[in-house]
Amino acid sequence: MQNSIVTVDANLWEAVSRMLLAPIAWIVGMQKWFLDFFLSSSSGWAAAGKLIFLLLPVLLFVAAVWCTQLSLYTILFRPARVKFAGMMVLSWWDAARAVWFYWIGLFQLVVVAIGWCLTLARLALRLAMEALRQLLIAPFTFTGKLSRSYFQPGVPWIAFFMLVFWSLLEATIFTYTLFPTVSEVLADLVGMEAPRLAGPVLYLFLLLLILGSFACIQALLDSFKKRDFKLIIQMVLIELFVMFFEVMFLYRELVDAITPWIAQQTGERFRLGIGFTLSVATFGWIGIRGMTWFLFGQYGTPPLLAFISRQPLPQAEGPAPQPSRPEPVSCWRELIDDFKRETDWLHSKGQEILEYLALPFLHVLAAALNFVMILVASRPVIHLPLKSLKDIMDTREMANSIRLQPKRAEGQ
Repeated sequence: MQNSIVTVDANLWEAVSRMLLAPIAWIVGMQKWFLDFFLSSSSGWAAAGKLIFLLLPVLLFVAAVWCTQLSLYTILFRPARVKFAGMMVLSWWDAARAVWFYWIGLFQLVVVAIGWCLTLARLALRLAMEALRQLLIAPFTFTGKLSRSYFQPGVPWIAFFMLVFWSLLEATIFTYTLFPTVSEVLADLVGMEAPRLAGPVLYLFLLLLILGSFACIQALLDSFKKRDFKLIIQMVLIELFVMFFEVMFLYRELVDAITPWIAQQTGERFRLGIGFTLSVATFGWIGIRGMTWFLFGQYGTPPLLAFISRQPLPQAEGPAPQPSRPEPVSCWRELIDDFKRETDWLHSKGQEILEYLALPFLHVLAAALNFVMILVASRPVIHLPLKSLKDIMDTREMANSIRLQPKRAEGQ
């Protein structure tokens, strides 16, 4: 008898518990079905589509169902039941709108992202086309700038480089003709063959002598311009010594090197003597120095001396140079300015970009939060739809809005 009574009581309590848990018991099975739906996908794209488009709406739906069903247990104890039921219905309406705004926000985000990509692609295409255009017109641009700079007064760089090139070439020729003689002299002095460094040292020595020869001519002309007779006499003597040294040791060797060819052309009827050799070497020195001086030496020697002494180049007397016309604005500058404007626009629109990224997700989260707050505090805390992040960023105001004021006692 007692066992039957206990069995009846257990069945009664089980029936009562099932009846009490009936509003929420079915939610667990629904959650399991949703979980199986998201875990079983035919492909990666299908899984990604489910996660992006359906995960947050499904979570919002589950949260709304939980809050709605749990509110059934509290409906009897709430003072304003009709208002509470109305807020719950409106919350479902806000949840539906939040899901819709979530999908619209994703579409808007994709459209804006495509627009940004097209803008960047257009800018990159313009940069590439401008680079190709600049590459194609580079020879003409360089030629135009070179011609403009060449026909304007300034440092005669062409004469300077021609002077240096001629000095290097002349030093090479004399090194080739003098090296056998210098090798024999060194071999007689030291009793051994000339070292390997004899050639480079001889080349540098001759190069300095040739450059010094042009410098002596420049100093002689400067003394004539100053009309200082004492200095003129000194420079004339120095120039004669320079000519004698170069004719005796440089140009004579060059004439001796080509003497066999001259003798072959003249035959036995004409033989070369020392007087003829020195005469040919002297006239050769005068002719070569004169031609090179009047061609580029008189213009290239002053920059060379100014470069060695690290002094400013004296300006020749003449009309003042005309101010150059301003250079046309390059298309590169326009592209760079355009890129700067695009960057400034991107920085200024950073808040809007953040809203594009955040608002779709915040709509769903705010709707779920409203369900929870209606269940707990009988009022929503976020007004949907959200127009900007300012509607949800101030959490202090939301906390103040849900603060419940105690009821005043009667008679107070």
